[in-house]
Amino acid sequence: MRQETPHGQQERLFEARDFRAALSAFATGVTVITTGGTDACFGVTANAFSSVSLKPPLVLVCIKAESGGSREIGRSANFAVNILSGDQETLSRHFACPDRPRGPGAFRSIPHWIAASGSPILEGVAAYLDCRLVTNHRAGDHVIFIGETTDFAVDPRVSPLLFHGGRYRRVA
Repeated sequence: MRQETPHGQQERLFEARDFRAALSAFATGVTVITTGGTDACFGVTANAFSSVSLKPPLVLVCIKAESGGSREIGRSANFAVNILSGDQETLSRHFACPDRPRGPGAFRSIPHWIAASGSPILEGVAAYLDCRLVTNHRAGDHVIFIGETTDFAVDPRVSPLLFHGGRYRRVA
């Protein structure tokens, strides 16, 4: 269906589920974004992650605006991007679950260590980036957080977890 815009152009109207279906054609890596929050550490699964710049080393993550993750990243002014390995689908599902433990017990059963920024780094990830928040921008129902990478590590022996077509996938 098309509708005329104020400038006389035709605009296509579509359902959110149709837009999501189109986006699912793009394979993405799977990350858990963590931060050292004010009361406890926080983590959330996200696949909206991208590099922005090499000099300085900037990355971005997109988090739902009205979520605890957005509030905690804003308060702590830091975050870590944990790029999940192919065998960490369970961790992805855990941090995507709205009923997961929060507060001081959020990471009690999750093997991790704390980076210099205070953000948790998950054991066994393909890579991690520890970041200092540089800026953020509200865009629709999400906040785009841009961070400068202050530390990182990658395990070249580990394949990443992928998400494509609404399903988890692994690199063959």
